[in-house]
Amino acid sequence: MSVKIISKYFPHLTLAQNEQFELLDQLYRHWNQQINVISRKDIDELYTRHVLHSLGIAKVIDFKPETRILDVGTGGGFPGVPLAILFPGSQFHLVDSIGKKIKVVQHIAKELRLSNLTAQHSRAEQASGKYHFVVSRAVTRLKPFYHWIKNKFEGEPFNELANGILYLKGGDLTEELKEAKKKYQLFHLSDHFEEDFFETKKVVYIPVK
Repeated sequence: MSVKIISKYFPHLTLAQNEQFELLDQLYRHWNQQINVISRKDIDELYTRHVLHSLGIAKVIDFKPETRILDVGTGGGFPGVPLAILFPGSQFHLVDSIGKKIKVVQHIAKELRLSNLTAQHSRAEQASGKYHFVVSRAVTRLKPFYHWIKNKFEGEPFNELANGILYLKGGDLTEELKEAKKKYQLFHLSDHFEEDFFETKKVVYIPVK
């Protein structure tokens, strides 16, 4: 699937944003030959399974300028890099416990000239700063994840959603959500994207207050 799938669902991108999204394929193929950033069998599905999946969060919330977002367990930069392209007025801080993956993210951000993105080799609990939202893509079950990041939030909300967690997950989440014992909302990505990949994919939103 080509980059055109991004403009299919996000038709109002600027020329600069389109160019940044297009460059992702070249950059990730280059780095994947050196470090296994993305599953080798997935690299041809980069735009569907990684970029568009990351942008599922943008179907739930339109981050306002000056929003600060922490991406925990970002790996090769998902969902943080695609979201930083889409929301140039917001600030993104990406953390991962694997240093070589953070170096890839830093290189990609530099190539894309993403001045609104920083990346840190760090565990979630040690990440610096305070944020309006924490995003992540299925790094662990929600209960331990919440405990990692519960002290990372700013007090005052100013987006349409209250400050909280936006978590990309797939499959049956019944038990996991029961275990977490938190108020939540589920957003089904199949309501927004028609590709089969999104049939069981969701965004879990957990407000922190």
